[in-house]
Amino acid sequence: MTIEINERNRIITNLLNGTNVSLKSIMPINYQMSKPQLLGKQLELQFGVLIAVTGDIKGSLILSGDASVFSYIGEAMFGMPLEGEMLSSFSGELGNMLAGRISTTIVENGIKTDITAPTIFQGNTTLSGYEKAIQITAEFDKVGGMDIYLLLY
Repeated sequence: MTIEINERNRIITNLLNGTNVSLKSIMPINYQMSKPQLLGKQLELQFGVLIAVTGDIKGSLILSGDASVFSYIGEAMFGMPLEGEMLSSFSGELGNMLAGRISTTIVENGIKTDITAPTIFQGNTTLSGYEKAIQITAEFDKVGGMDIYLLLY
């Protein structure tokens, strides 16, 4: 089913707004959110989590950043530093929490989605094959930024 351009733009706007609302509801630490920007046809990533999105719109949600950013968020949420297997597990769960909250938030606007289990990536990772990529960054005061990508297929 082809989505008209206006409908697709409405869905993207709702996804971006839902991402911001959802992040605020799950983050126990202060951050500043950048404005959205369109990206090129290829992403180079080092560490993060990918959650596929299906339903009224097809794509992926990616949280990416230095492992220390994810560890900092985990420590703020659970009171202890995370590393190794625990850090990977937490990163996947953080992706699940954000994607699940976004799905719950945007359904109020009539947009139905479903999410897949998280895929963790570590090391040099290149992603391509998407139609459009939108990036926003949550910048945390003490540790740096976590990039949030919405890839649309």
